[in-house]
Amino acid sequence: PSVEVEVVPGVTSALSGGALLGAPIGHDFCVISLSDLLTSWEVIEKRLRCGAAGDFSMVIYNPASHKRADYLRRACDILLDAGASPDTVCGYARNTGRPGEEAVILSLGELRNTPLDMFSTVFIGSSTTQADHGRMITPRGYEGKQGL
Repeated sequence: PSVEVEVVPGVTSALSGGALLGAPIGHDFCVISLSDLLTSWEVIEKRLRCGAAGDFSMVIYNPASHKRADYLRRACDILLDAGASPDTVCGYARNTGRPGEEAVILSLGELRNTPLDMFSTVFIGSSTTQADHGRMITPRGYEGKQGL
């Protein structure tokens, strides 16, 4: 049957949440969903390990739900096991663009024990990500040149 489609341009929560935090995805990054409804946990774990091996900043969608309350903790454990430091700069944006909007910067060790929900987008920094004046920043750099 014929269906009318209206395309409405928007901004993903990786971009809007990132803007609340500062510039956490100012350089190469990957986006990984922790939802295992359509993707097996084995594939999700592989993606997390590959992102860590590539030293990518990561954006995590669907960090937790009622049925998956421990998935963010499991993801943090995988990253720590893959060599990430517990001091890695991380952050999350919650209710982006809605009442109660918040942005929090914390370490990977702290994030591991933070209860979040489906209204949250999580940002895991790379080895170059830093917290500076209340902002999460991943510098963009090219041989001998640093810039944001």
